[in-house]
Amino acid sequence: MDDECIPRLIEDRLREMTGFNRKVIHWQLRRRTLELGQRTLVMGIVNITPDSFSDGGRFLDPEAAIEHGLRLLDEGADLLDLGAESTRPGSSAVSAYGPALSTEEEQARLLPVLEGILRERPDAVISVDTYKAATARAALMAGAEIVNDVSGLGWDAEMARACAEARCGVVLMHTRGRPEEWGSQLPLGPDEMLATVREGLSASMTKAVAAGIPLESIVLDPGYGFGKRFEENYFLLARQAELLELGRPLLAGVSRKSFLGRTLAPLHGGSDAPVGARETASLAAMTAAILKGASIVRVHAARQAAEAARIADAVMAGG
Repeated sequence: MDDECIPRLIEDRLREMTGFNRKVIHWQLRRRTLELGQRTLVMGIVNITPDSFSDGGRFLDPEAAIEHGLRLLDEGADLLDLGAESTRPGSSAVSAYGPALSTEEEQARLLPVLEGILRERPDAVISVDTYKAATARAALMAGAEIVNDVSGLGWDAEMARACAEARCGVVLMHTRGRPEEWGSQLPLGPDEMLATVREGLSASMTKAVAAGIPLESIVLDPGYGFGKRFEENYFLLARQAELLELGRPLLAGVSRKSFLGRTLAPLHGGSDAPVGARETASLAAMTAAILKGASIVRVHAARQAAEAARIADAVMAGG
């Protein structure tokens, strides 16, 4: 090997290991663009559900959800992700018998909150967490800019066309199987897990582009906790930067996930840490995700996340 190549190979390997290869990219949304990569963007979660694993029922009332969304913006969230149907592990959100929540009920929960937030903050950037094309269309008509599809366009054949027609921003997430299957899936090793996620995200991108969704509108989400066993999430997080090879920015959602609770078990008498005791672990995992190339982080606690993200960004700038 040419001696001059060695420093360059070492530099490339260090970038791969640390994630210091996050590029500045403009994400094309429906009515505007967002700059990604210069500074980590914080996406605040608003669960308008009775059964989400973290805060189910707390914001089911529209006024409570609107107030919560506005508070997240005030605390440093750059954009909000509104979801009206839980896809927590073990849920029957998309079973062989069809969706657990009707499109009509999902929209009845979602649209008043979306409209209420935009009434108070017309410039707010709103994402809708849905896999249903009809709900995506209704939310986009009501002012949403982004569709965050946990199925990566896989659970509703009309979703790709709906997003293409609206020219909105799209988050394509990797999900392995359906929620009711996650507890019985065979384990995967580190290489298998990374390959599975990379191939799944690539397939979703191919479907999106074929439907007319521009690459400039796509962000990718590895899907932590969605069909990944506890340790498999760490395999994925450790090598997340390799997914940047797909050419699109990454969004990471690790906030309060169960794999963090399992890791904290020795500090909680051998039982998984309850959801309310996972915030510090969430910040640690989120910081790791940023250092491994994530441009957007999806979080429950905006103020703490915004502060931690600033420090992670400063570390990357120093690198």
